[in-house]
Amino acid sequence: MRRDDLIDYCLAKPGAEESYPWGDVELVAKVGGKAFAFIGMDGDSVGVKCGRTAAEADEYRQRYPDDVRISDYIGRYGWNSVRYHGGAVSDDEVRELVDRSYDAILAKLPKSKRPA
Repeated sequence: MRRDDLIDYCLAKPGAEESYPWGDVELVAKVGGKAFAFIGMDGDSVGVKCGRTAAEADEYRQRYPDDVRISDYIGRYGWNSVRYHGGAVSDDEVRELVDRSYDAILAKLPKSKRPA
């Protein structure tokens, strides 16, 4: 998957918006003001929520030890950094992980912040 395709996929989600809190280094895809994907602009990885805890997210790290690692700073909350280009994780699975991350964040939003 190419970066532009991943960005387009993330931003096509209902209520999704892009943010650049650290300049042009990383695009953060958000829904209701909360991040569901961190896309590095210099590399080929996306940070997504893969479980409620690091232990739940560990399944992906075990399945793809060369392409999935615990996310810096937020990994203990179930976030992984997933290599989306040139690795073993298929495009379909990357999209599925983005979907799951989006759904997890959406479920925690108050109804007033959820997209219509």
